[in-house]
This record gives sequence, structure tokens and C-alpha cells, in this order.
Amino acid sequence: MLHAISVPNTCILYPRSRCFGQRNRGSTRLCVRASLLDNNDGFKVEYTPWLIVGLGNPGNKYHGTRHNVGFEMIDQISRVEGIALNTIQSKALIGLGAIGEVPILLAKPQAYMNFSGESVGPLAAYYQVPLRHILLIYDEMSLPNGVLRLQPKGGHGHHNGVKSVMGHLDGCREFPRLCIGIGNPPGSMDMKAYLLQKFSSVERNQIDAALEQGVEAVRTLVLNGFSHKITKFNLGQKYKYHKV
Repeated sequence: MLHAISVPNTCILYPRSRCFGQRNRGSTRLCVRASLLDNNDGFKVEYTPWLIVGLGNPGNKYHGTRHNVGFEMIDQISRVEGIALNTIQSKALIGLGAIGEVPILLAKPQAYMNFSGESVGPLAAYYQVPLRHILLIYDEMSLPNGVLRLQPKGGHGHHNGVKSVMGHLDGCREFPRLCIGIGNPPGSMDMKAYLLQKFSSVERNQIDAALEQGVEAVRTLVLNGFSHKITKFNLGQKYKYHKV
């Protein structure tokens, strides 16, 4: 039997025999979907859900550090879209909601960065989310601070969190990612020390602006896919600090 969790104009369905945070003890698979009703009260459109995951390290010690901007983006989406992060499942803090008519699952893995895949793999399987709808959000040193980039797929770029996720997705790399630029360590500064350092005031302002822009980019992706709007977004980000 199915129960429904109500969110605006959507219906997220799950079997009575399964509760959040419990293992599946039967063969029933979970289905998350949203449907629009036509004028005759019949089902017209069904939407495939999105799993949106921000990478970071749990605990106050890491709050506000460069390596945790993935967490910050999830928090920003949560605030803007009104999706409460209030459930623990598969070692992750999660929230169920919707962007427009599209159901989404926000997640912040609570194992440390290098074990992020232990949350992403099980969540994707549990909610039957296809690879093309798993959006991974994380810090990227190859991009200037505050510059964003949305890609439909890619490698791990020596990012241990992304490596872990790919390992728990059978080595697949064909999933979208939103990279948040944090720049390279200055001089001979140790990379680990740089990643776990907090932003300067100027850098913080750039990141805050990027988080706002990132929410709009995620909304565009969820509602329209990798359309010309995303191409335009990436181009604007690439040259955002270039003055003509």
C-alpha cells in the first residue's frame, strides 16, 4: 500500500512497509514521482526525481571552510526552496521536497568527505534515481574563487569525495556536477591546510554571491535539463571577473 507525502502540486509515494532510516526487508522497491493532473483529473505528466548531494565534512570544526562549500550550497537550496533537512538516512542528512513540479531529495553525507559514496550510492538505489539525475556539488580548486561550472559528466579530478561517489556508482562518471571554485593554494601552502581554511572576507563575499547564483542554476537544470540556458550560465561564470 502507498502513502503520500504532500508537497506543492506533487506526490511523493512510498510503501507502508518502509520507513526512512530502515532497511528494506522485502522485495518492494521505492518509487518517488510527481504527477500533474489534467482537466479530467487523470494523470498527465510524471517527473523523474533528482538527488542533489553536497559534499563536505560534518561538524562545527569544518563549518565555513573551503572544502565544505558543497554543504553550503545544499543549505542555500534548502532555505530558498523551503525544504527542511530533517531526516537521517544512509549516513546522510536529507530533505524531501520539490522545485516547481519536480521532486528532489537534498542530501549532505555525514560520513567524512572521503566516504561520501557510502551515502550517495544507497540513496540513489533506494529512491531509484537514474545517473543523469544525480547532481553532485563540490569544491573545485581549478576554478577561481566563486566561479561555478555545471557539467553533465566528468572525472574525479583527484577530489577524494568525488572518487568515493564514483566508486559507489559502479565506477560510472556520467552524472551531473556543479563545481564551486575555491582557487589554488597560494605559494607553497599545504593543500590540506588550504582546504580546511576559512575564506577571507573578500572570498566570503564572492562565495555568498556564487551560492545565490548556484541556486538559480540548479533550478534551471532541474526544470529544463542541460539546455542553452546552462551553456549561457557557464559562459557567464567563466568571464564573471573579466571587465570589458
